[in-house]
Amino acid sequence: MTALVALALAFPPAGALPPVGAAYAQALPDLGDISQVKLSPAQERKLGEAIVREARAQGGILNDPEVNDYLNELGNRLVSVSPDAKQDFDFFAVGDGSINAFALPGGYIGVNTGLILLAQTESELASVLAHEITHVTQRHIARQLQGQQDGLLMSLAALAVAMLAARAGGASSGDAAQAAIATSQALALQSRLNYTREFEYEADRIGFQRLVAAGFDPHATATFMEKLQRSSRFLEGSAPSYLRTHPITFERIAEAQGRAEPLPYRQVTDSIDFHMVRALLRSYQGEAREAVKFFETALAEKMYNSEVAVRYGLVASLLRAKDLKRAKAELAKVERIAPPHPMIEAIGAHVLLENGEHDAAIRRIESALQRYPNKMQLVYDYPDALIRAGRNAEAAAAAERELLRFSGDGTLHRHAARAYSALGSKTKHHYHQGEYYAWHGNLRAAIIQMELAVRAGDANFYEHSVVETRLRTLRREVAEQQKEAFARNG
Repeated sequence: MTALVALALAFPPAGALPPVGAAYAQALPDLGDISQVKLSPAQERKLGEAIVREARAQGGILNDPEVNDYLNELGNRLVSVSPDAKQDFDFFAVGDGSINAFALPGGYIGVNTGLILLAQTESELASVLAHEITHVTQRHIARQLQGQQDGLLMSLAALAVAMLAARAGGASSGDAAQAAIATSQALALQSRLNYTREFEYEADRIGFQRLVAAGFDPHATATFMEKLQRSSRFLEGSAPSYLRTHPITFERIAEAQGRAEPLPYRQVTDSIDFHMVRALLRSYQGEAREAVKFFETALAEKMYNSEVAVRYGLVASLLRAKDLKRAKAELAKVERIAPPHPMIEAIGAHVLLENGEHDAAIRRIESALQRYPNKMQLVYDYPDALIRAGRNAEAAAAAERELLRFSGDGTLHRHAARAYSALGSKTKHHYHQGEYYAWHGNLRAAIIQMELAVRAGDANFYEHSVVETRLRTLRREVAEQQKEAFARNG
């Protein structure tokens, strides 16, 4: 698992798209089936899930349901247009300002927030996702593993863990030194793990087909590459490794333009979701008052593509600044000009919640859920609002009900644990808290919670059996990890 973490960290990002030497309609080359030798699709999915869980435990995944919902909607739009996508995909945001995107085993694709903010159109962002999706559908990760030496992978695994740990700690000079050592060694080894030119050729060519088939601007790839080239000029000497090993050249830009040139012009309108998500991410940057000033200036100078999104970003920034009176006033302005949208419903409920108007917030969320039942921000906000209002039994029931639809969702387990704790239900509190820890990658803490649930003594036979079964599963998983670690260390 950790070897694959390292492999994923070393892959070049989607932004640095390679050149291609043939028309986009050319048939796929026959690369054989060596990918079947080491990893089956089911194994890839399991490994990808384990890597994501580890990344979540280290704080590497942005826990923002609105951003992640949008990435999944955009990504699955690209997946749905091609018959080669015969597996599930999961897209998630990484809370990192650097420009990067990457594919993990099993259809997990991460996108840095820095890349989302750099993209000025939805088609530019889609061009990156289309490239990464193709790395998955063509099983490039499994093929790449086939050509690696175990010793190299284990070395990179150790480096990956060191970098994650250093980033998570971040406060001490020892952590900083550890990160510096790990980074320098990883850069020295990175060139040995880059995708082969053949893999990049496939991902670039098929990704372009996918982009066009999904209805996006075929010129977006070249446009985004130009942005990457311009941004790299200001990073001389400290540029990210992928820009040093995969420079964006004028030749590559020309080739991307050449692929799009034969196609007829198509005007592509960005979705409101794209602009809203970018505004939300921008509201997180810097100090709260700086974010407020940014959106105030954009409105005053009319520097925006979507007034609705900029005004929404201002409300989000005012909430962050705890200026509730003005946030409420600005929300009213947004609602006067905006079409119905789940993100506006959610932020409206948050304004009410922060202002202590719990019952009004609950009513707003209930109404919004009738229209947008699968929007995770609203799904999470409902039990949270009920808990804030002291309606813990309703909150527990709501969380349990949603867990039937979104099995294993850690945030819902956390809300259920809070509600049951307030109700004094020890078994259910510890069970759901344990499931939250397991989702978050902390299996030992999960086991402790399950042990407490077993001993709580306030469960019926069925509930007790569920907890005991889950405890055995977690213990077995930890034992298997220890066995694998022992085998690796000799």
